[in-house]
Amino acid sequence: MSSWLKTVCFLIGSVLLTRWIPFSSFFRSLDTMIHEFGHALVTLAFSGKVNYIELNADHSGVTLSSVTNSWSVIPIALAGYMLASLFAVFLFKMQAIGKQSLGLQVITVLAIISLLVFVRNGYGMVWLIGFIILNVVMLFVVPRWLRDGYYMFMAFLTLEESVMGPISLILYAWNDPASAGDATNLGRMTLVPAIVWALLFTLFSLWCAKSAIGTFLRSKRARPAPPESTVYPR
Repeated sequence: MSSWLKTVCFLIGSVLLTRWIPFSSFFRSLDTMIHEFGHALVTLAFSGKVNYIELNADHSGVTLSSVTNSWSVIPIALAGYMLASLFAVFLFKMQAIGKQSLGLQVITVLAIISLLVFVRNGYGMVWLIGFIILNVVMLFVVPRWLRDGYYMFMAFLTLEESVMGPISLILYAWNDPASAGDATNLGRMTLVPAIVWALLFTLFSLWCAKSAIGTFLRSKRARPAPPESTVYPR
């Protein structure tokens, strides 16, 4: 089976399975948080000002920022979907080297920074507080097997969302180019149609998904077998 076919199968399986898990909707805001955090981070990198971030109950998000250089809108608009895809790869890399705890700590630190610095709407703040508390419990209270299972659930959910977001953007850009969010902003700045940017975001997310799934499968194959028992007669 080709690596691309494996990637598609894993993504479809992840979409189907995560829909059956109770309260999975709660965790879908993680991808939104990473997406908006990417916008904020690049805004600051270009000496702009982040006014606020909103995380909404429907898993959408908004980052309102001010920049002095209009062309900096391009990297800022690129950062959301691209960082979300790269972050999914990071989560699987941490799993592959047995650093799930570190990966969960990184997620928690980003949530704390978002809460203290960027997010200002009611739902977003409440969600972040609940998410942070849950992560702390997973890090310091529950057994390792449960923590690792929780981590993998979030890794696959983030991977799925990082791909489904750009695919949804294609539909928005096709039906109403003015409502395609980051693709619309990029289209206005570059004169490249929003649908093209949505397609590029989707291709990048699929490439990252292929890398993440490949890392996951290699880590499973490379897992050492348990040592064999040897009997020494007296």
